[in-house]
Amino acid sequence: MQKKIVSLTLCCGVILFGMTSSVAVAQTHTHSQTHQEIKPPKVFLDKNPRIVKYQLKRLDNARLLLVERSDDDPKYLLVHQEILGREGIAKGDLDNAVQAIANINDTDPVTELLALIPDFDSAGELKGSAKQFVSLLLEQKNEILKSKQGSLVEATESDNRLLNIAGFAGLLITGATERSFEIASQNTEKMANLLEAIPLIPSQKTRDFLSTKISEMLNDRQPIVVRLAALKAIGSMNTDFSENFKAIAPLVSNPKLRESAVTVLLKIPRKHRDALVSEQLASFLVKFAEDTPAADRTSDAFIEAMQLADQTLGLLPLEMSDRYRKRLSDVSVRVILIHTVEEEMRYDIPWFAVQAGKDIQIILKNEDLMAHNLVITKPDALQTVALQAAAEGPTIGPSGKQYVPDSSDVLIGTAMVAAEKQSRITFRAPSEPGEYPYVCTFPGHWMRMYGVMVVVDNLGEFQRNPIEPKDPVGSNRPLVRAWKIEDLDNKIETGLRGRTFEIGKKIFNEATCAQCHQVGKVGKAVGPDLTDLWSRWKGDAFGILREVIEPSHKIEPKYIVRKVITLDGDVVSGIVMAEDKDTISILPNPESLEPTIIAQDDIDDMIKSSVSIMPKGLMDRFTEDEIFELLSYLRSIDTAK
Repeated sequence: MQKKIVSLTLCCGVILFGMTSSVAVAQTHTHSQTHQEIKPPKVFLDKNPRIVKYQLKRLDNARLLLVERSDDDPKYLLVHQEILGREGIAKGDLDNAVQAIANINDTDPVTELLALIPDFDSAGELKGSAKQFVSLLLEQKNEILKSKQGSLVEATESDNRLLNIAGFAGLLITGATERSFEIASQNTEKMANLLEAIPLIPSQKTRDFLSTKISEMLNDRQPIVVRLAALKAIGSMNTDFSENFKAIAPLVSNPKLRESAVTVLLKIPRKHRDALVSEQLASFLVKFAEDTPAADRTSDAFIEAMQLADQTLGLLPLEMSDRYRKRLSDVSVRVILIHTVEEEMRYDIPWFAVQAGKDIQIILKNEDLMAHNLVITKPDALQTVALQAAAEGPTIGPSGKQYVPDSSDVLIGTAMVAAEKQSRITFRAPSEPGEYPYVCTFPGHWMRMYGVMVVVDNLGEFQRNPIEPKDPVGSNRPLVRAWKIEDLDNKIETGLRGRTFEIGKKIFNEATCAQCHQVGKVGKAVGPDLTDLWSRWKGDAFGILREVIEPSHKIEPKYIVRKVITLDGDVVSGIVMAEDKDTISILPNPESLEPTIIAQDDIDDMIKSSVSIMPKGLMDRFTEDEIFELLSYLRSIDTAK
């Protein structure tokens, strides 16, 4: 049977307000457990702690969050601790659990998190519940972290790697930079832990402040493990690009550092790449490509190195660039690697250039939680193709791929690519120069998830003086900043003053909120109705703003995405519209006229997402004033408040 990959992420205007329920998500949910049957489980909390833990661990996340608990009795400690240790729990529930433990023990969140961290495995790359714990610690208010500097120092002196990393990150946030490096200088392992802590620091400003010190860790007198950690730390910074390019480019010749060095260099903007260093880098990368066995030229590391080579050629004299490009074409087809950005419903590359009539391969690597594709269209045909794909639905047509419509406006497209998977398409670029859009044609994604393939007569000439293509959907909004709730939370009271209803309404429309929400009788009822939003939140402006900036902080059960895996291997994701002991009905996308109905007996597994269907970063192209105009508009439309 042809496997179907279907998932749900709403368009760029999705703003799912009103998510107040504490029952958030579950990791897995078997076919015998229906939505209506979930009831608060009976857990005997007065038993031996080992028995209590056993009872709690048998519960999925949804049932765990229904267990009776409060913050005034020690018998509930194990419940809160179990919540903290689970992956797939909404951020708001994690915050509540930390605070409850602190209230019960009459301490504070920092003390409790530091005490619990040693229980988590920290071997290898920091991820899952271990990373979750450290993130919770580092998101505590700066004044609380400062008051616990002594405890943070103790953490850096521990033999526990995860505790080390948390301690160093906490100290760096509080400004104790010299003390941190003094402790880290004791041995190689601690220095590597300090460097590994830096990308975890929430504040970009704090990370950038450390740039000079971290660059010093790249010299060849340092052990490889330290240099690798330093490269990853620099990759999280947005400063000193020119100096870092000069320092890191020579490291590409070191096989042990090459992959990490290439990854960091790809993040450095073109204007900061020194021409002479670029010549040396291009010379090495071309020779590296020629010396790499054919069987190894499909690896992710090689492809990323060739991405860097391709970008570097645009900085060279035209004759030299053409000569190198010819040598590269003799050993491999030109490859463009495009990643999806987790939770943000966008590609990491907004545009790229190709030479007319030349072969090219595009690799779409999906690092989001939802499935996506990439379809290249004729110039000015993006919206036409996207709407046709939505109208045709997931039916597999002549292309053999879902959501790739049977249209002369389509040049080529990938299949739907599931999370953590990738797809390759190899084709000959059009002979006619122009701007050819590429887009995710899953219904509702097109307004946010798109880019442009620029076809040119002479790639070398174009790359020396590139001209950015026009936005294919007509958006002229540049990135303002990656907003965080702490950027705005102390400005809400003054920010809401003196706002204009019509301006707020204009921002509401520009953000295409009505694509998924209703105000009065206008809009679609995919997400919560916003008409009485202010009343539902009891005037909590901070809570509403946080839902805009941090959409996964709280997720109302009604809007949790569930991925159903059938016994035949089909995968269907979406919002559950109805469920009983016999069937489950899932709406796979906002454009669907009817839900997909699946028999409970045909379900092998069901997984609930801890990530909101509203992408984060939706307000990153709006100014602070515009965000408060929108917030004020939402307050104004609620006549019942």
